[in-house]
Amino acid sequence: MGSNRTQVTMFELTGLTDNKRLIPFLFILFLIIYMVTLIGNVGMMGLVRAFSSLHTPMYYFLSNLSLVDLVYSSTITPKMLADLISLQKSISFIGCVLQIYFYAALASIEVLLLSNMSYDRYVAICHPLHYASVMTKDKCFSLVLLPSCVGLLQSLAQTSCVFSLQYCRSNLIDHFYCEIPPLLKLSCSDTLFCEALTLFFVSTLGLYSFITVLVSYTLIVSSILRMKSAEGRQKAFSTCSSHLMCVSIFFTTVFFIYLRPDTRVLEKKDKVASVIYSVVTPMLNPIIYSLRNQEVKKVTIKAMQACC
Repeated sequence: MGSNRTQVTMFELTGLTDNKRLIPFLFILFLIIYMVTLIGNVGMMGLVRAFSSLHTPMYYFLSNLSLVDLVYSSTITPKMLADLISLQKSISFIGCVLQIYFYAALASIEVLLLSNMSYDRYVAICHPLHYASVMTKDKCFSLVLLPSCVGLLQSLAQTSCVFSLQYCRSNLIDHFYCEIPPLLKLSCSDTLFCEALTLFFVSTLGLYSFITVLVSYTLIVSSILRMKSAEGRQKAFSTCSSHLMCVSIFFTTVFFIYLRPDTRVLEKKDKVASVIYSVVTPMLNPIIYSLRNQEVKKVTIKAMQACC
């Protein structure tokens, strides 16, 4: 009976909406978001490279975060925009494999980078005199390289597992891009191991990052409250608030998708949450840092004046 199964070679996507009246608005909205994402993240990397005042560990991590956001958004948004104005929303089997691999890898790298950035803020605020000796170039490079290796390897494990399954039922993915949970619903194989593997990686990486951020900021807040200078407290809170906002947005939406009971009542909200962390968050990160960080504000104004 297994020999009669036909493996799916093409997947159809339901897309963002069935409402044709919304399509022009959504296309323009997400095109603007994607353009801002490109300009913001490329601009952030350019600023960090061009201005020596930003040649510090904090901005080194930020430029790497911008690179991850740029590629991360580009794995989802261009295809989503094309599907909005296309009559046929389809993706090849290989295209789906690549989209899931890079999406899962970059999401994991971003989570781990955000947690490493919280460690950087902890050292800067709680141990300012030892900051230069602790956050050396080699250590900063390691704190970027390790998340990259972990992200790529765990994504390889997840992707290999998901696409080793048989897909011989419907080829319609109830999403606007290839995503593991809706894809597993289409398999005619036993998906228990792949579901457990996905849950293991998401919960392990997510909880590790969450605990790292929580511990770091608990120590940071404790240190800030002991500062005698009101100006020092304000500056410390200012440098941390932008990072904390980025972490909160990303973690909330990711946990909503993966670490909750599989209830059909929430399935429509899954797309909204996916839009936030796959399309909107990569745009927000450079904007939040530009608006909340005084040093980035200064060099941005200098760069604009130089261009004008």
